Amino acid sequence: MLFGHNTNVSVAGKTFHVQTEDLGAAHAIIDTAVYFRGRVLHRRTNNYSDLLPLDSDRQQALKLRVDDQHRAVVEELRDGRLKLVVPENEKPVPRAAPSPPPPSNALHLELLNPRTWLSGKRAFLQVAVRDPSDKAVEGAKVLARVEGAGQPAEYSTETGPFGHAQFEFDMPRLAGEDVALVIESTKGNARGHLRFHLRAKPHAPRPT
Repeated sequence: MLFGHNTNVSVAGKTFHVQTEDLGAAHAIIDTAVYFRGRVLHRRTNNYSDLLPLDSDRQQALKLRVDDQHRAVVEELRDGRLKLVVPENEKPVPRAAPSPPPPSNALHLELLNPRTWLSGKRAFLQVAVRDPSDKAVEGAKVLARVEGAGQPAEYSTETGPFGHAQFEFDMPRLAGEDVALVIESTKGNARGHLRFHLRAKPHAPRPT
């Protein structure tokens, strides 16, 4: 059983979304993220490998840890101990030819661990999928593939109740110069995608 919480917190007229979830026994991590308009402004993770293997008593202990971590972040945000820098992009910048707004059915994808997704030759991707109103999308199909690999490398899964999807796989051999990690998501007619250029020995993906 996976535990989690979602809470909206209003501070000085701004609304932050706090999301905490158990990433599962395979990773043994409790992850809390604070969002503002779809951007992650703060992340807090704690390992619970000391509770493995889980039984009924340890699951209860895990639930308490998830509850306590979520409550701590919410309280720190409310009383000002957790100070976040909100991007100052609320005022429109004059442009001669403004870009058209994104389609109303576009999905917003975010790679939650862009600096730690690759460990040695093992890839672990944490992807969040949200709709245009910044709500988590459950049951969206998410596909990840490595373009330019020596052999086809494509993986698929679906988002859970918090709009998160996870991939874990061995990185294939990179064969060409135009190599990219592509992440796509679909649900009904809604679609979204990310594309990152990879170097021969990738450490962190860089948007192209």
